[in-house]
Amino acid sequence: MLEQDFFKRAFQIWIVLFGISFLTFCLIHLSPGDPAEIMLTACGNIPTPELLAQTRADLGLDQPFLKQYTSWIGKVCTGNLGTSYSLKVPVFDKLVSSFIVTLKLAISSLSLMIVISIPLGVISAVKRNRFTDYLIRGFTFIGISIPSFWLGLIFLSIFGVTLKWIPVSGGTDNFKSLILPSITLALAMSAKYTRQVRTTVLEELRQEYVVAARIRGIKERTILIKHVLPNVMLPLITLLGLSLGSLLSGTAVVEIVYNWPGMGNMAVKAISTQDYPLIQGYVLLIALFYMLINLLVDYSYKHLDPRLQEKK
Repeated sequence: MLEQDFFKRAFQIWIVLFGISFLTFCLIHLSPGDPAEIMLTACGNIPTPELLAQTRADLGLDQPFLKQYTSWIGKVCTGNLGTSYSLKVPVFDKLVSSFIVTLKLAISSLSLMIVISIPLGVISAVKRNRFTDYLIRGFTFIGISIPSFWLGLIFLSIFGVTLKWIPVSGGTDNFKSLILPSITLALAMSAKYTRQVRTTVLEELRQEYVVAARIRGIKERTILIKHVLPNVMLPLITLLGLSLGSLLSGTAVVEIVYNWPGMGNMAVKAISTQDYPLIQGYVLLIALFYMLINLLVDYSYKHLDPRLQEKK
């Protein structure tokens, strides 16, 4: 039964990827601008009609739309994502290098978010309607209200320009350059995640088994750690998966503010230069990882919650 479900999900992933690739291909070709003209201008050449026609022919842009798509999808099925118009490098190599950089940022931000939000959410739920609860809820309200790009600029101004602790120029993926983007993303996500943890813990504390445990005289800390938290983690796994997916897709605004050489920064530059192969490869990769993350979350539910396991 598990194998049937796996093959069914794999087939659905391929169908979705095909639909996303076709839709993206349509939108790219409907967008204004000529990639051949942009590429020639960037190289310092004057885009004469003859040179434009030759460049379009070299890139395959003079062919009908469906022929372009079938040619591209055929190459993708063989593992060839093409060559970037603007960077003159294989799309696959560029995606891999940018993805690794974004993965560092995603893991560090997600880890920091978990360290911040789960303790604060649990404390806020346990200390409900007390000063501590109001203080934490105030923090989450401020965190949700502040745009991440504004917070990034403030951090750069304080720690980069004034204190000179962090390099302002960016462009590298070393540890020092990783600190501020990770904190910026973690604070923005922690505000939302803390509220969700608080709500989930409050709902679990109202369950009958918690009331029964209290009547039996079990300590509140024991109830919280051994019974409530394991049950709370199940719905939060979905949010973690979605958060990781959004981080891997490239937090373009934060990456541009800190000049972080990740997926989001790469995608914005590819769109501005009408780099069709790079945009298509980026969309395919992100769609694939989103679906794989959701698949892993679904299967993790079946292992973490015995109630969801199928009866043999």
